[in-house]
Amino acid sequence: MTAIALRMSGADFLKLRRRRWLVLLSLFLTLGILAIIYLVTVIQHGSDPSEHGPAGGSKNFKDGLAVLALFFGPLAAILIGIEAGTGDASAGVFRDLVVTGRSRVALFAARVPAALALCWAVMIAGFALLVLGTFVFADTLPTPTTAEILNGLGFTLLGTGVLCVIAVGFASFTTSRAGAIVTLIAWQIVASPLLASITSFGTARRALLSEAIAHFSPVSIEGRHGSTVTMPQATAILVLVAWVAVFLALGAWRTRTMDA
Repeated sequence: MTAIALRMSGADFLKLRRRRWLVLLSLFLTLGILAIIYLVTVIQHGSDPSEHGPAGGSKNFKDGLAVLALFFGPLAAILIGIEAGTGDASAGVFRDLVVTGRSRVALFAARVPAALALCWAVMIAGFALLVLGTFVFADTLPTPTTAEILNGLGFTLLGTGVLCVIAVGFASFTTSRAGAIVTLIAWQIVASPLLASITSFGTARRALLSEAIAHFSPVSIEGRHGSTVTMPQATAILVLVAWVAVFLALGAWRTRTMDA
């Protein structure tokens, strides 16, 4: 059974990897954006070192981590998860998969590790560039410790992984690529930070996915990202698990009951 599940997930991963627009866009949102930032910063430092510092070092590592883990990485994770959740229905092959006798729930479940594998591969590539630039362009600036690097990697994988899995479930539930993209990005990037800033909601804001993710963030952008609601770590973990469980359940239910 495990071998069959691995083959099904492998097949879904190959389908995602072959969508060049998805891979290229995801790489641009991670590797590409960071490369542009490094290029601009290096040029500025080379033209006026007294005004612009080196492109590497601890401070720039934290700034780059915020770009990767809090801004553009989540966008790539959402796109990958949504494509994994709607790919079969959009391509018109869902009926063909169903008539083979495979369990519909198994078809849905195979999408999750496939999406995570591509998402994390892209994030690790972006994080590797971030670490490389941090040390290569550090000059005389202090560099991050091993613990800071590992914490940054862990948070990047956690935050983007959770969003990717939720996107798979939500997209499978809606079966609409465009609708899922607009809804998730608007909720996570716009609505959630806005709701978190309304202090009259009190502790109810702890239920926001963005706040639970940001609780584990080693970096923050004041007024835009980073946790604005304090909560116990156990509560943050519970909120993440609840969001993931609910959307996986919705995606599995929709896949099991939708017309082939």
